[in-house]
Amino acid sequence: MAVRTEGTPCWVDAQLPDLEAGKRFYGELFGWTFDPDRDEALLDGRRAAGLVPKRDGRMPTTWTLYLATADAGTLAARIRAAGGQMVMDPYPVGPFGVYALAADPGGAVFGLRQDGDDDGFEVTDEPGAFRWMEVHTRRPDAVDTFYATVFGYLGRQDDARREGGGTGVDYRVWSPPGSRPGDDSAFAGRAVITDAFPAEMPGHVLVHFAVADCDEACETAVRLGGRVATPAADTPHGRVAVLHDDQGARFAVLAAPKPPPVD
Repeated sequence: MAVRTEGTPCWVDAQLPDLEAGKRFYGELFGWTFDPDRDEALLDGRRAAGLVPKRDGRMPTTWTLYLATADAGTLAARIRAAGGQMVMDPYPVGPFGVYALAADPGGAVFGLRQDGDDDGFEVTDEPGAFRWMEVHTRRPDAVDTFYATVFGYLGRQDDARREGGGTGVDYRVWSPPGSRPGDDSAFAGRAVITDAFPAEMPGHVLVHFAVADCDEACETAVRLGGRVATPAADTPHGRVAVLHDDQGARFAVLAAPKPPPVD
Protein backbone atom coordinates (compact mmCIF):
# COMPACT_ATOMS: atom_id res chain seq x y z
CA MET A 1 0.00 0.00 0.00
CA ALA A 2 1.10 3.57 -0.61
CA VAL A 3 2.04 5.56 2.48
CA ARG A 4 -0.25 8.56 2.91
CA THR A 5 0.44 11.56 5.09
CA GLU A 6 -2.03 11.64 7.96
CA GLY A 7 -4.80 14.13 7.37
CA THR A 8 -4.49 14.26 3.58
CA PRO A 9 -7.40 13.27 1.33
CA CYS A 10 -7.44 9.56 0.48
CA TRP A 11 -11.02 8.90 -0.73
CA VAL A 12 -14.39 10.44 -1.59
CA ASP A 13 -17.81 8.88 -1.91
CA ALA A 14 -21.38 9.99 -2.53
CA GLN A 15 -24.47 8.48 -0.91
CA LEU A 16 -27.20 8.55 -3.54
CA PRO A 17 -30.85 7.45 -3.38
CA ASP A 18 -30.72 6.25 -7.02
CA LEU A 19 -27.38 4.60 -7.66
CA GLU A 20 -28.02 3.80 -11.32
CA ALA A 21 -29.01 7.40 -12.04
CA GLY A 22 -25.80 8.50 -10.32
CA LYS A 23 -23.75 6.23 -12.53
CA ARG A 24 -25.36 7.71 -15.64
CA PHE A 25 -24.76 11.28 -14.46
CA TYR A 26 -21.15 10.94 -13.37
CA GLY A 27 -20.30 8.45 -16.06
CA GLU A 28 -21.03 11.05 -18.71
CA LEU A 29 -19.75 14.04 -16.77
CA PHE A 30 -16.38 12.58 -15.74
CA GLY A 31 -15.96 9.60 -18.05
CA TRP A 32 -16.24 7.13 -15.19
CA THR A 33 -16.89 3.44 -15.55
CA PHE A 34 -17.96 1.28 -12.61
CA ASP A 35 -16.65 -1.84 -10.95
CA PRO A 36 -19.48 -4.41 -11.22
CA ASP A 37 -18.57 -5.99 -7.87
CA ARG A 38 -17.98 -2.84 -5.78
CA ASP A 39 -19.53 0.59 -5.33
CA GLU A 40 -16.57 2.28 -6.99
CA ALA A 41 -16.07 4.58 -9.94
CA LEU A 42 -13.07 4.02 -12.19
CA LEU A 43 -11.20 6.48 -14.39
CA ASP A 44 -9.32 4.59 -17.08
CA GLY A 45 -9.49 1.51 -14.86
CA ARG A 46 -8.16 3.27 -11.73
CA ARG A 47 -10.15 3.87 -8.52
CA ALA A 48 -11.41 7.46 -8.51
CA ALA A 49 -14.38 7.62 -6.12
CA GLY A 50 -17.20 5.69 -4.52
CA LEU A 51 -20.90 5.83 -5.38
CA VAL A 52 -22.86 4.27 -2.54
CA PRO A 53 -26.61 3.57 -2.27
CA LYS A 54 -28.20 5.67 0.47
CA ARG A 55 -29.76 3.23 2.91
CA ASP A 56 -31.24 5.79 5.31
CA GLY A 57 -33.51 8.48 3.89
CA ARG A 58 -32.69 10.73 6.84
CA MET A 59 -29.07 11.00 5.71
CA PRO A 60 -28.15 13.82 3.33
CA THR A 61 -27.40 13.22 -0.32
CA THR A 62 -23.83 14.41 -0.27
CA TRP A 63 -20.21 13.88 -1.18
CA THR A 64 -18.00 12.90 1.78
CA LEU A 65 -14.24 13.36 1.79
CA TYR A 66 -12.05 11.00 3.83
CA LEU A 67 -8.72 11.89 5.41
CA ALA A 68 -5.99 9.30 5.85
CA THR A 69 -4.96 8.02 9.25
CA ALA A 70 -2.80 5.22 10.59
CA ASP A 71 -4.99 4.86 13.69
CA ALA A 72 -8.60 6.07 13.56
CA GLY A 73 -9.14 5.53 17.30
CA THR A 74 -6.18 7.69 18.32
CA LEU A 75 -7.17 10.36 15.81
CA ALA A 76 -10.75 10.38 17.10
CA ALA A 77 -9.43 11.20 20.57
CA ARG A 78 -7.35 14.09 19.18
CA ILE A 79 -10.38 15.43 17.33
CA ARG A 80 -12.46 15.52 20.52
CA ALA A 81 -9.64 17.11 22.50
CA ALA A 82 -9.26 19.86 19.90
CA GLY A 83 -12.94 20.85 20.00
CA GLY A 84 -14.31 18.65 17.21
CA GLN A 85 -16.94 15.93 17.46
CA MET A 86 -17.23 12.35 16.34
CA VAL A 87 -20.36 11.87 14.27
CA MET A 88 -19.67 8.14 13.92
CA ASP A 89 -16.96 6.38 15.91
CA PRO A 90 -14.43 4.19 14.05
CA TYR A 91 -15.89 1.00 12.57
CA PRO A 92 -14.35 -1.73 10.37
CA VAL A 93 -15.43 -1.98 6.72
CA GLY A 94 -13.97 -5.32 5.64
CA PRO A 95 -11.02 -4.99 3.25
CA PHE A 96 -11.56 -1.22 2.99
CA GLY A 97 -10.11 -0.59 6.45
CA VAL A 98 -11.59 1.39 9.34
CA TYR A 99 -13.90 4.35 8.71
CA ALA A 100 -15.26 7.14 10.92
CA LEU A 101 -17.10 10.44 10.55
CA ALA A 102 -16.10 13.60 12.39
CA ALA A 103 -17.02 17.29 12.47
CA ASP A 104 -14.75 20.28 12.99
CA PRO A 105 -15.68 23.13 15.40
CA GLY A 106 -17.56 24.87 12.60
CA GLY A 107 -19.74 21.83 11.91
CA ALA A 108 -18.09 20.68 8.66
CA VAL A 109 -18.28 16.87 8.44
CA PHE A 110 -15.43 14.79 7.05
CA GLY A 111 -14.49 11.14 7.07
CA LEU A 112 -11.50 9.26 8.42
CA ARG A 113 -10.08 6.23 6.68
CA GLN A 114 -7.56 3.85 8.18
CA ASP A 115 -6.29 1.85 5.24
CA GLY A 116 -6.94 -1.84 4.91
CA ASP A 117 -6.16 -4.04 1.92
CA ASP A 118 -7.79 -1.43 -0.33
CA ASP A 119 -5.80 1.77 -0.66
CA GLY A 120 -8.33 4.42 -1.72
CA PHE A 121 -7.43 6.71 -4.60
CA GLU A 122 -5.49 5.27 -7.51
CA VAL A 123 -5.76 8.51 -9.48
CA THR A 124 -6.04 12.20 -8.54
CA ASP A 125 -5.39 15.57 -10.20
CA GLU A 126 -6.49 14.39 -13.64
CA PRO A 127 -9.71 15.42 -15.40
CA GLY A 128 -12.43 13.27 -13.85
CA ALA A 129 -10.54 12.69 -10.58
CA PHE A 130 -10.41 14.35 -7.16
CA ARG A 131 -8.40 17.58 -7.13
CA TRP A 132 -9.01 19.83 -4.09
CA MET A 133 -10.53 19.91 -0.61
CA GLU A 134 -12.20 23.09 0.62
CA VAL A 135 -13.57 23.71 4.11
CA HIS A 136 -16.28 26.37 4.31
CA THR A 137 -16.92 27.78 7.78
CA ARG A 138 -18.33 30.65 9.82
CA ARG A 139 -15.64 30.10 12.49
CA PRO A 140 -12.32 30.55 10.64
CA ASP A 141 -10.09 31.10 13.67
CA ALA A 142 -11.38 28.02 15.50
CA VAL A 143 -11.24 25.90 12.35
CA ASP A 144 -7.71 26.99 11.43
CA THR A 145 -6.52 26.10 14.93
CA PHE A 146 -8.35 22.77 14.84
CA TYR A 147 -6.78 21.49 11.61
CA ALA A 148 -3.33 22.74 12.61
CA THR A 149 -3.61 21.01 16.00
CA VAL A 150 -5.16 17.72 14.86
CA PHE A 151 -3.43 17.21 11.51
CA GLY A 152 -0.50 19.62 11.54
CA TYR A 153 -1.75 21.53 8.51
CA LEU A 154 0.54 24.40 7.53
CA GLY A 155 -1.51 27.45 6.60
CA ARG A 156 -0.83 30.45 4.41
CA GLN A 157 -3.28 33.29 4.07
CA ASP A 158 -4.02 33.90 0.42
CA ASP A 159 -3.71 37.41 -0.92
CA ALA A 160 -7.27 38.72 -1.21
CA ARG A 161 -6.42 40.54 -4.42
CA ARG A 162 -5.27 37.27 -5.99
CA GLU A 163 -8.69 35.81 -5.22
CA GLY A 164 -10.36 38.69 -7.03
CA GLY A 165 -12.51 39.69 -4.09
CA GLY A 166 -10.79 42.77 -2.71
CA THR A 167 -9.89 43.18 0.93
CA GLY A 168 -12.98 41.32 2.18
CA VAL A 169 -11.86 37.86 1.00
CA ASP A 170 -10.56 35.56 3.75
CA TYR A 171 -9.10 32.44 2.16
CA ARG A 172 -6.42 30.23 3.68
CA VAL A 173 -4.43 27.60 1.81
CA TRP A 174 -3.27 24.45 3.63
CA SER A 175 -0.22 22.28 2.99
CA PRO A 176 0.66 18.97 4.71
CA PRO A 177 3.12 18.80 7.61
CA GLY A 178 6.74 18.64 6.59
CA SER A 179 6.19 20.66 3.42
CA ARG A 180 6.89 24.29 2.58
CA PRO A 181 3.55 26.17 2.61
CA GLY A 182 2.64 27.52 -0.81
CA ASP A 183 0.83 26.81 -4.05
CA ASP A 184 3.15 23.92 -4.99
CA SER A 185 2.37 21.90 -1.86
CA ALA A 186 -1.22 23.04 -1.19
CA PHE A 187 -3.94 20.41 -1.25
CA ALA A 188 -6.79 22.26 0.48
CA GLY A 189 -8.28 25.64 1.25
CA ARG A 190 -10.43 27.24 3.93
CA ALA A 191 -13.13 29.72 2.90
CA VAL A 192 -15.40 31.82 5.10
CA ILE A 193 -19.19 31.63 4.75
CA THR A 194 -20.13 35.30 4.66
CA ASP A 195 -23.46 37.09 5.01
CA ALA A 196 -23.78 36.83 1.22
CA PHE A 197 -24.79 33.18 1.71
CA PRO A 198 -28.07 31.95 3.20
CA ALA A 199 -28.09 31.99 7.00
CA GLU A 200 -29.03 28.31 7.08
CA MET A 201 -25.92 27.20 5.13
CA PRO A 202 -23.86 25.07 7.56
CA GLY A 203 -20.13 24.59 7.66
CA HIS A 204 -19.16 21.95 5.10
CA VAL A 205 -16.38 20.34 3.11
CA LEU A 206 -16.67 20.95 -0.62
CA VAL A 207 -15.11 18.26 -2.82
CA HIS A 208 -13.51 19.52 -6.06
CA PHE A 209 -13.02 17.34 -9.13
CA ALA A 210 -10.60 18.23 -11.90
CA VAL A 211 -12.02 18.88 -15.36
CA ALA A 212 -10.45 19.91 -18.64
CA ASP A 213 -12.97 22.71 -19.23
CA CYS A 214 -15.02 24.17 -16.38
CA ASP A 215 -17.67 25.86 -18.55
CA GLU A 216 -18.19 22.73 -20.61
CA ALA A 217 -18.57 20.66 -17.42
CA CYS A 218 -21.27 23.08 -16.21
CA GLU A 219 -23.17 22.76 -19.48
CA THR A 220 -22.94 18.96 -19.34
CA ALA A 221 -24.15 18.83 -15.74
CA VAL A 222 -27.19 20.97 -16.55
CA ARG A 223 -27.98 18.86 -19.61
CA LEU A 224 -27.89 15.75 -17.41
CA GLY A 225 -30.37 17.22 -14.93
CA GLY A 226 -28.00 18.91 -12.49
CA ARG A 227 -27.77 22.61 -11.76
CA VAL A 228 -25.16 25.31 -11.28
CA ALA A 229 -25.05 26.67 -7.72
CA THR A 230 -22.12 29.06 -8.29
CA PRO A 231 -21.25 30.00 -11.89
CA ALA A 232 -17.78 29.43 -13.27
CA ALA A 233 -15.19 32.01 -12.21
CA ASP A 234 -11.43 32.37 -12.47
CA THR A 235 -9.27 32.06 -9.33
CA PRO A 236 -5.50 31.72 -8.85
CA HIS A 237 -6.10 27.97 -8.44
CA GLY A 238 -8.02 27.62 -11.71
CA ARG A 239 -11.50 28.18 -13.10
CA VAL A 240 -14.07 26.79 -10.67
CA ALA A 241 -17.83 26.30 -10.41
CA VAL A 242 -20.07 24.71 -7.79
CA LEU A 243 -22.68 22.25 -9.04
CA HIS A 244 -25.44 19.98 -7.79
CA ASP A 245 -25.96 16.62 -9.44
CA ASP A 246 -29.41 15.42 -10.52
CA GLN A 247 -30.06 14.09 -6.99
CA GLY A 248 -28.86 17.16 -5.09
CA ALA A 249 -25.31 16.23 -4.08
CA ARG A 250 -23.10 19.33 -4.08
CA PHE A 251 -19.58 19.37 -5.52
CA ALA A 252 -17.22 21.63 -7.45
CA VAL A 253 -15.36 21.32 -10.73
CA LEU A 254 -11.94 22.90 -11.20
CA ALA A 255 -9.98 23.43 -14.40
CA ALA A 256 -6.28 24.15 -14.11
CA PRO A 257 -5.19 27.75 -14.70
CA LYS A 258 -4.29 28.52 -18.28
CA PRO A 259 -0.61 29.27 -18.84
CA PRO A 260 0.21 32.95 -19.45
CA PRO A 261 0.45 34.00 -23.10
CA VAL A 262 3.89 33.85 -24.64
CA ASP A 263 5.20 37.22 -25.79
